[in-house]
Amino acid sequence: MKRIAVILILLIGTFSYAQIPAYYSSIDFNQSGLSLKSQLAGLITSTHVEITYSDCWDVLKISDLETGSNDYVLLVYGHDDMDGNPVTDRTRNKNLNGGANGEWNREHVFPKSLGSPDLGTSGPGSDAHNLRASDVQQNSNRANKTFIDGSGVAGSNNNSWYPGDEWKGDCARIVMYMYVRYGTRCLPSAVGTGSTNATDPEMMNLFLDWNVDDPVSQFEQDRNQAIYNSQGNRNPFIDNPRIATKIWGGPIAEDTWGVLATEKKEDLQSLLIYPMPVTGDVFQISGINTLKITSMEMYDMSGRLVGEIQKEEINSNGQISIEHFSEGTYTLSIIFENATLRRKIIIQ
Repeated sequence: MKRIAVILILLIGTFSYAQIPAYYSSIDFNQSGLSLKSQLAGLITSTHVEITYSDCWDVLKISDLETGSNDYVLLVYGHDDMDGNPVTDRTRNKNLNGGANGEWNREHVFPKSLGSPDLGTSGPGSDAHNLRASDVQQNSNRANKTFIDGSGVAGSNNNSWYPGDEWKGDCARIVMYMYVRYGTRCLPSAVGTGSTNATDPEMMNLFLDWNVDDPVSQFEQDRNQAIYNSQGNRNPFIDNPRIATKIWGGPIAEDTWGVLATEKKEDLQSLLIYPMPVTGDVFQISGINTLKITSMEMYDMSGRLVGEIQKEEINSNGQISIEHFSEGTYTLSIIFENATLRRKIIIQ
């Protein structure tokens, strides 16, 4: 009986998301790309009721509560309550807030100083969607370092910052929100490292990857609702991560509403590349209509973009010239309107 009850709960949760929430009734989700981004910007801006930086303390004491708790907030970048080191704590009593060691304070996921201009402590600087409870010292460790890819727990890497496996999706969706809400004042390219997006060069592929790799948690959903209750607007990328795919393409994120169409992932996965390794000046792709491909990008094993193949260079028979690339192992990104596939390619 318990198992049946659990299944019913899960089904109810699934069906409850099988439609677009009323908050988004003005948005045409048949649109995609920067047109959809512009519509969402208008919505989350017009419904935003600004709160003071001081009021954010009280908001975070509700929004950042650990799921199922009334007393403890989750600390972004934290991972361990049992190692004896308060810097790495994952939770803390909600009333232990302030500026001293062992307390938590308000971390700007999009750092104030990296805004253009500085975000300050009003407007974007007091937007609760961008603020997370964080251990005071861990907040200082992050400072204004840009985000970089990694694995494991949070920490510095090449003078940048990996937020940790548990938090990278959270951070990505906050950065996306800040960009849509504040435009050029909060550019993802100012806070992320790596390659830029083909649709929008100000968006970093890093954040699109993290949006897929670390799915939305119940904590994020509850947090989004609590902030909506306080300042009137929502983070669309928490409500449905697929919206990021609709705007910027990249890896296909989960569609929590079940109604946002993109290229069908199962269709794209039938794509084949041969011969492998490539021993001549061309390679062949098959299994998909090449007219659906918008471009291709080649990255070396360090993640550096080394070349691009434009749509007009892709033969209708699926033959692609690589005469300008030297021998080695690469990652080939095959970019469609609403999706990106990555394949390893070896040139000999």
